[in-house]
Amino acid sequence: MEAATARKIRVVVAKPGLDGHDRGAKIIARALRDAGMEVIYTGLRQTPEMIAEAALQEDVDAIGLSILSGAHMPLMARIME
Repeated sequence: MEAATARKIRVVVAKPGLDGHDRGAKIIARALRDAGMEVIYTGLRQTPEMIAEAALQEDVDAIGLSILSGAHMPLMARIME
């Protein structure tokens, strides 16, 4: 636990699917940064595979999805696979 608190929490914020509106994701990313976290924003139209790869490459502690379609549960299941 001590090692986890010694470094900043790293978070990937992603916009899966075809939704082209990312204002909410950018607001959340900024709020997390303001709270002292390190945020990697992947941009628009990411596939679950792209999000998982970014999370692995960046060695993140958390993944945040911004999605309006209501498909967050199946998408997160695919990302976690």
